[in-house]
Amino acid sequence: MNIKRAMAEIMDTIEAYLLKDGDGDYVIPIIHQRPIFLIGPPGIGKTQIMGQIAQKMKLALVSYTITHHTRQSAIGLPFISEETFDGKKYSVTEYTMSEIVASMYQKMEQTGLREGILFIDEINCVSETLAPAMLQFLQCKTFGNLQIPRGWIIVAAGNPPEYNRSVREFDVVTMDRVKRMDVEPDFDAWKEYAYQANVHPAVLAYLQAKPQYFCRMETTVDGRFFATPRGWEDLSRLLWVYESLKKGVDRDTVTSYIQYPAIARDFANYWELFHKYEADYAMDEVFAGHIPDILIKKIAHASFDERYGVLGLILARCRQSFLAYCREEEYMTALHETLSKAKTLLLSSEGTDPALVLDDLVLRISAQRETETKAELLTREEKHVSIRVESFLSGIRKELADAETAQETFERISGEFGRERQNYEKSHAQAARTLEYAFDCLEVLFGQGQEIVLFLTELNANPYSVRFLKRYACERYDRYNQELLYEDRSRAILKKIEEADSVFGSPTAEAAKSSSGNIE
Repeated sequence: MNIKRAMAEIMDTIEAYLLKDGDGDYVIPIIHQRPIFLIGPPGIGKTQIMGQIAQKMKLALVSYTITHHTRQSAIGLPFISEETFDGKKYSVTEYTMSEIVASMYQKMEQTGLREGILFIDEINCVSETLAPAMLQFLQCKTFGNLQIPRGWIIVAAGNPPEYNRSVREFDVVTMDRVKRMDVEPDFDAWKEYAYQANVHPAVLAYLQAKPQYFCRMETTVDGRFFATPRGWEDLSRLLWVYESLKKGVDRDTVTSYIQYPAIARDFANYWELFHKYEADYAMDEVFAGHIPDILIKKIAHASFDERYGVLGLILARCRQSFLAYCREEEYMTALHETLSKAKTLLLSSEGTDPALVLDDLVLRISAQRETETKAELLTREEKHVSIRVESFLSGIRKELADAETAQETFERISGEFGRERQNYEKSHAQAARTLEYAFDCLEVLFGQGQEIVLFLTELNANPYSVRFLKRYACERYDRYNQELLYEDRSRAILKKIEEADSVFGSPTAEAAKSSSGNIE
């Protein structure tokens, strides 16, 4: 299965394991809740999805790479205690609490969450002295003589032996006590994640043209060479920062992340071409509404790789514009919900200083964000939205006059909200212009060629563009979908829209009202 399917299966399994009956007991008894064992090549996202799952399901998460542990830190230190059996005292060996088990209890104290996920990475690469303890852990859910807390699900991950010389094969007895899930690299599944993670458009365009380089490993007489999804994502983050700092990227830079010399060299060349095409095809002019005639002659004699590179640049502009719109919409939705609460608090606290009401609300927002951040339940984007909402309220608080009433305060808030709404509408208008300019460029440069089909396919695969297109009626998008894509492609579009709703959440009535400027 691919990583997307694995993520869904893990979430379904956890939901089943945590389901309780009318007496408060787990429907699947703990003894029969098999640990989940993910096995697949390194760097395909096994570790990455655990944080996403914990955030989505509001569960605590404790992660360990078991190869970093000794037998003592994993199961605890031995000590001698006395026990009485049949009236006689005996010396008995016991163990202090395992560092791992202690971390789970500490996480519960910090977050207030009683249920969670214990994720153990590289579990099949433990040392010989720790191997028996790991087998006992998988079979009995214990470290030393202590069981993991009730309500915690075990998920382990490992690499197949061909990728790691330290791998120890589990016997049949152990494997028959785990839920094994074999995960394979899948570019299309990763691409959906890459859109949300804002992977650099040059990386996406390159891998779209050469998906065989997405995850590749080879052992030669000169050593082991590899390119992994994790390497591409980390390289992408560096590329964004290097661009902002106006630093150059060469083959050596790429090789430090993509440790497959031929692929690194190829991408370094593509990186130069990507920026060359951006200048040669005057992308700034194109997305300002002007297409120079020289571009039409230039593209007519361009190679396939060059045409595909230009298409990648057009898609990149659209992606960034859609992303900016969606982030602005998420902020407006959160702000509207918070200001609706502020209105209720202000009008129900007539006679109380409005500044104190806003102070209390700001403190609550800050405290909730701090709690959820400690529990690792917030994404970076959600944290940023919370900070923006708090900053909005704090700004109004500073401007309040001493004699201002609750009604006057709310009117001031409504006015400021209207200005924020204008920014949201600007982002919507900008995304709409970008899409229309993109179609203008495609029609002029490529006519009815396959590039438009590829463009539509990418729009339908990107959850941010799908989300925008639900709010914006684009005549050419609808027409080309009907003319150029097959019926099964239309069904795929509907599926993508449904998936986008599940990822981002359907807009509430309150969120819809936020775009009209009404706070009720």
